[in-house]
Parts: sequence; structure tokens; C-alpha cells
Amino acid sequence: MSNSSMRMSLCLAGSLLGCAFALGQASPSPTTPPAQGGKQTPAQNPPSGATPLTLESSPPPVSAEEEAAYKVFNDLPNDDAAKKDQAGLDFVQKYPQSRYRATIYNWQVKYYYGTGKIDKMEAAADKELEIQPNDAQTLAVVGSVLPRAMNSSMSEAERQKRLAKAQEYSQKALDLVPTLTKPDNMTDEVFDKGKKFVSSMAYSGLGMVAFRQGKFADAIPHLEKAIGLDPQPDPVNYYILGICNEKTSHYDAAVIDFTKCSDIPGGLQAACKSSIDEAKKLGATQLSAPN
Repeated sequence: MSNSSMRMSLCLAGSLLGCAFALGQASPSPTTPPAQGGKQTPAQNPPSGATPLTLESSPPPVSAEEEAAYKVFNDLPNDDAAKKDQAGLDFVQKYPQSRYRATIYNWQVKYYYGTGKIDKMEAAADKELEIQPNDAQTLAVVGSVLPRAMNSSMSEAERQKRLAKAQEYSQKALDLVPTLTKPDNMTDEVFDKGKKFVSSMAYSGLGMVAFRQGKFADAIPHLEKAIGLDPQPDPVNYYILGICNEKTSHYDAAVIDFTKCSDIPGGLQAACKSSIDEAKKLGATQLSAPN
């Protein structure tokens, strides 16, 4: 396997390892703000227990029976997520026009992402976005995940479709963030953190799309912005940024990126450490591009 192929596989592995986090373990609540939690894995951790930052509003409840049925779903503990997921599926089948569909789909996006079920995550997100097309958080999650979750079995048409969707969703999330209005019950600090985290995911998505397209110079500023907005940067962003800097002959910058990646515990540490030596060797034997 070539260095580039091995790196691509490791990048995917790192991103999937990062799926085992609190995102899929939180029950959404219509008033809970998105907030960035602690990170233990190589991927960005979307806010635990958070509903989307969105401009949409919910219609009024339909009936007491529907309210009671939703309460059953909402009260199920997250440590029995498979049962909660099935309850959500049953609910939307019985109440296909419910005001709570978007909340359930949003929870499923998190659950499927957290368990590495990317196709199901994408399907749930599409259903939610049909109802709430301005859910910046879901747009950013999907936009950042899709370009990471690619494999050699995909056709070129499938590959291009996925990248185009990721780019569209990531850019739309960024466009929406400045238009969001802070809820009355949310502090300025929490609201600002939520917006920065959504923006970080979206910039990561744009950077990953450019990386997948071989546009390494274009990927660099997006990945730098993603890292700069995240107080606990995703090692995958550092790793891909390092590759992009190496590909564009910015070897000193690549060494810095790989070093920062290697300092973060997780599945990418070994790959990042070996990449440091490789970037140093290239920098010693090849002409570096001006900064």
C-alpha cells in the first residue's frame, strides 16, 4: 500500500473512531442549547444533549395521545439507545406529521453518527432537514462527516455526489450561523460556543472536501479555521492539514501539524508520529514553498 493510500485509510479509521462519543448518547430537548463537551477521541464531538441551532419553530401539538407517546421516547434512558431508537421509529410511523419528528430525527442523527452508521445518519438528517432546512448543527455534522466516510468501493459518481452534498451543507451552515438569534434562556457564552463549534465543523467539512478533490492549497485555510474555532481541536483536522501542507511543500508547517496531532491521545497518534519524520526528511531534501 502506498503512503497516500495508507494515510487515507488511517484518516477514515480515525474519523470513525471519533464516532464513539456523547453525540449519540444525548436526548434532545427543545430548550437545551448546543454546547461543546470534552473530547476523548480523534473526531469533533458535537454538543451532547443539544438540539440544533436553527431558525425553525415547531407547530403546536396535535393531541394528548401524541404528547404521551413522545414522552415515552423522550424518557427512555440513553444507555439503552437501541430501544430509544426503535421507539423513535415507531413514533414517527404512527405520527407522520408530528411536531416532534424533527427532534426525533435530530436525536437519530446523533445516535447513528455515534455508532458509525453513516448511511442511517445521512438518511435521518435528510428527513430532519426536510422539516427544518435551516438546522445549522445538522448541516454542519453531515457536511463534516460525509467526506471522511468514503471508501474505495464507491463509484466516482457516488464519490462526487457525496462531496458536492458535503460542500453544500457545510457552506449553508456557515451562511446560517451569523443569522441565528440567541434564545432568551441561553447565556451569551453558551450561544457563542455553539456557533463557533458549528462553524468549526463546517470549515472542517469544506477542508475535507477540498482534500478529497486533491485541492490541497484550498483545503489549508478551511482546516486552519476549523482548528482555530475549536478549543479542543480534532486530531483529524491536524492530520489532514499536515498532509495538505506537505503536498504543497510547506514542510515546516507540516511538521508542526503532525506534532500537534501526535500530542492528542487516540487512533491517529502513530500515523502522526511517523509523518513527522517523513515531513522532516522531505524538508531536508526538497525545496520548501514560501509561506
